Amino acid sequence: MSEALVDCRDTFARTLIELAAADPRIVVVVNDSIGSSNLGSFQAAFPDRVVNVGIAEQAMVGVSAGLAAAGKIPFVSGAACFLTGRATEQLKIDVAYSRAGVKLCGQAPGMAYGELGPTHHSIEDLSWLRAMPGLTVIVPADPGETAAALRWMAATDGPAYVRIPRLPVPVLPGGNEPFTPGRGRVVRDGGDVSIIATGVVVHRALAAADVLAQEGIEARVVSMPCVSPLDDDLVVACARQTGRIVTAEEALISGGLGAGVARVVVERHPVPMRLLGMDDTLAPTGSETWLLEWAGLSAEGIARAVSELLDDVGPRAGAL
Repeated sequence: MSEALVDCRDTFARTLIELAAADPRIVVVVNDSIGSSNLGSFQAAFPDRVVNVGIAEQAMVGVSAGLAAAGKIPFVSGAACFLTGRATEQLKIDVAYSRAGVKLCGQAPGMAYGELGPTHHSIEDLSWLRAMPGLTVIVPADPGETAAALRWMAATDGPAYVRIPRLPVPVLPGGNEPFTPGRGRVVRDGGDVSIIATGVVVHRALAAADVLAQEGIEARVVSMPCVSPLDDDLVVACARQTGRIVTAEEALISGGLGAGVARVVVERHPVPMRLLGMDDTLAPTGSETWLLEWAGLSAEGIARAVSELLDDVGPRAGAL
């Protein structure tokens, strides 16, 4: 894994400009969020293809659904907490129920606005949006997954939501794969336990695997950029081949990645599990890095959770 850190917001802006240059149907809809969405360069390149509705998220989603009905491909960009919180009804009815081709881009998701506190955290978005049938929910881990998701969104009919992380991240190994809904990928193999992670936590899971390797524990790390629909077959393969699963996400575990993986495991191949993330709480105020550590999502925290799981369930009897 490269140690250089990359801002996925730059990838977001650059990829969107490339897509818009090739397809005149692409427009951007924002809620006074040109700067925070890093879309100044897009506005300069395509000034007549930016719709700024002001601080009015419900109207922003409704307008975007109308643009989609008129044949446009609207990319809606705003802070994830406000886009998904203030416009939940419009997301449900105007977008998901109507199968509108609206492309929702949640900026600074999770706890990225850390110092602004719980009002600006977006740890509920995965739970809210995974509950909406027909809405693809994407949580990229690095620039490659971000660009691939945007290209797929532009090329496909129907609605989708993508998180655009604010925290700079390394580039994952084996990148530049096209995005496929309901498809995850193994970024590190191992036979003792599977760590299934999403978003910026994937890199911490890889670092946790390094820590565990020093203890003689070989952890498989899975990047799951699509949390709805999930890669059920990959989850079952992890359960069968490693016998234990830990999930890790910058979100509430009650309805996010962990809940989805747990459902698959319970229904198809039960194994011991641990779900890492926020559990029935509003995250406090602090930097995103500090908050990830507070939530047990540092490399050390994930490694500790894995070790505790292995201690609790005892040695494996072998793959089933």
